[in-house]
Amino acid sequence: MAIKETPKDHPLEVAIIGAGPAGLAAAVEFNKLPYVRWRLYEQANAIREVGAGISIQRNTWRILDVLGASKNFEPGSFFRAADGHSVQHRNGRTRELLASHTQRETSPDHLHARTRRSVLQQAILKEVDLSHVRLRSRLVHIEQTPTGRVKLGFQDGFEDEVDLLVGADGVRSVARSFAFPDHRISYTGKKAFRSLVTYEEMASIPDVPRDAVTFWHGPHAWLYTCPLGDNVYEITTMVTEHDESESQVSWGQEASFDQVTPHFKEFDQKVTDIITLPDSVEQYALFAGPQLTTIVAHDSIALVGDASHRKSCGVGAGAGFALEDVFVLSRSIAWAHDRHLGLGDALQLFDQVRSPHYRRLYGILGKFADTVAYLETLDPKPTFDTAVEVLVQNNWGYEHSWAYHYNVQEVWKETVEAKDRREASSFQLRL
Repeated sequence: MAIKETPKDHPLEVAIIGAGPAGLAAAVEFNKLPYVRWRLYEQANAIREVGAGISIQRNTWRILDVLGASKNFEPGSFFRAADGHSVQHRNGRTRELLASHTQRETSPDHLHARTRRSVLQQAILKEVDLSHVRLRSRLVHIEQTPTGRVKLGFQDGFEDEVDLLVGADGVRSVARSFAFPDHRISYTGKKAFRSLVTYEEMASIPDVPRDAVTFWHGPHAWLYTCPLGDNVYEITTMVTEHDESESQVSWGQEASFDQVTPHFKEFDQKVTDIITLPDSVEQYALFAGPQLTTIVAHDSIALVGDASHRKSCGVGAGAGFALEDVFVLSRSIAWAHDRHLGLGDALQLFDQVRSPHYRRLYGILGKFADTVAYLETLDPKPTFDTAVEVLVQNNWGYEHSWAYHYNVQEVWKETVEAKDRREASSFQLRL
């Protein structure tokens, strides 16, 4: 089906599933295309975000500029390090600074920031036409019609039929399950425990760096602390916890500090005091799955954000990846429209740009895993300090920050120009 010139001919009808950063960004970008009619479905009864902090890297700021959302961040609603670092890596036992990554050739307005997830969501939400949003809409059924369109059924009985289904529905994506029924995600054996405190509460512990800091404990546990703006400080720990007997969920559950502190017995006392500083803590079990060979299906389904690349313990740029997905998807549809091509051509181009990006991501994460495997084969077992030093040196050098400096706009431009040159050359050969 060609993407028609004007809505009256036959608009491209799009359903976006999920109102996280990816879904909201898709709503903003599709609203700019007059030949697209879209609706955003969210299963919750309000658009809200769970979790604590989120990183806004250079690549993320670029797309926030495109969305028009950068201007919606209030002064003081996010944290930027005074010395320009994006993260410090410290030994959790000695608190020694092992690495402090600065941001080379980055403009001041695109420097790394850390904020609450809700702040990022609200900044994008301000650009969304809410008249196209339907809440309390849990997607429970997807069906491909004989015409190639996608029929959607929701838990409340509402139905829709669209040309394009955009799966922005996260870790347990219903869209992904339909598109790739054999794909499975599973509990990784790792959990994150997250809390928030005030700046004053954090200051009650002497000598805590007011920076973005990861305190390392070898390959199986770490503590991350960072101001988030608005007098909020985040405390996040990651631990290895193989317990298949319990029911694992990926959203926040109330937890006990007794589940956390045993993993940090070798830490400096001031560091362990940080862990128990909050009044409460929530746990998030982490899930992951193998890389998809493609993130489109049936010439009518596109996956964005976590739905397209469920790999936990990544490089802290999930929001940026999601916004990049949406940028390329919307541009691919505009590209196909301008050339009188079909939706299938648009999705093929979208996949051509984004799947290689995720192959590179999985390659980096594979190297992370190789470092952990190497440490576990050493005999005698490395000391705490040696394990931490090897982990930081192998996994957190500048070469691993590629994702933060990746410029999807340049990649998009180069891909399209190369594609147009090939097609022009092919046309000349046929004459």
